[in-house]
Amino acid sequence: MSVQYKDYYQSLGVARTASADEIKKAFRKLAREFHPDVAKDKKKAEEKFKEINEAYEVLSDADKRKKYDELGANWKSGAEFRPPPGAGGFGGGSGYRGRPMSREDFQTHFGGTGFSDFFEQMFGGQRRGNGFGGQPGFAEEPEAEESRDIEGDILVTLEEAKRGSVRTVTVRRENRTDSHQVKIPAGITEGQKLRIAGRGEHGGDLYLRVRLAKHPEFEVDGHNLIHELELAPWEAALGAEIAVPTLAAKVNIKIPAGTASGQKFRVRGHGLGKTGDLHITVKIVVPDKLTDAQKKLWEQLAKESKFNPRD
Repeated sequence: MSVQYKDYYQSLGVARTASADEIKKAFRKLAREFHPDVAKDKKKAEEKFKEINEAYEVLSDADKRKKYDELGANWKSGAEFRPPPGAGGFGGGSGYRGRPMSREDFQTHFGGTGFSDFFEQMFGGQRRGNGFGGQPGFAEEPEAEESRDIEGDILVTLEEAKRGSVRTVTVRRENRTDSHQVKIPAGITEGQKLRIAGRGEHGGDLYLRVRLAKHPEFEVDGHNLIHELELAPWEAALGAEIAVPTLAAKVNIKIPAGTASGQKFRVRGHGLGKTGDLHITVKIVVPDKLTDAQKKLWEQLAKESKFNPRD
């Protein structure tokens, strides 16, 4: 079953030769612009946010990016895509666990998970069988309709992971589409699996593996969130009160005078779940352009100051 090829470089507005830093910078800029919590057109922003998250999910991971790039120059935006042998997901060469892959494997897709069919074919889940040995590759249809589990990925925003939510997920097969209400519990973390009993093949189960959506302001470490706080040199030297983002409203924290780059602060209770906190790491940023007046002030400070970090 063919699906539409996704040009992830185009989604982020970067060249195929872009560095990891350039890709991250492009994602953060777009994610801030299209985050559903701040955009006026929330429906449009939600779709765009999913698109750039999927692109960043692939291009920020060296292994996924390599696999994606190996599709070659002939795989262009808008072209029909059939996964090559050995690709992951439902179209992958692994097929069912424990038996050869049948042509039926190409006919199952998820909807409402936050990932495109293209992503699922290349990097998504798989069916898992209960027997039938053999090597990967095409095979005739199985002789018996044994129960099989189905695995896939579900993209969960940090806001959903913080508060919990309910999502409608569809499983599309050749002859039917089933819809399921999936509860995402508050405090869920990357890699956890949501089990929907009896919704796989012939009495098997449906498993959805959680992929936490990338966020422009936070990295995730278990239940904790990490935010890099950029400070001007004078804020670090003199101290300041700074409003920092959380998954709810901003909170003010006091930066003591003499704060160094790399220093860490903690805001309790603003991570994921009941035990997660927000960890803040300071990064001191100097201006890249100075007016003549500003340059004279810096030169005067250099003359007056007796501080030498190399002493």
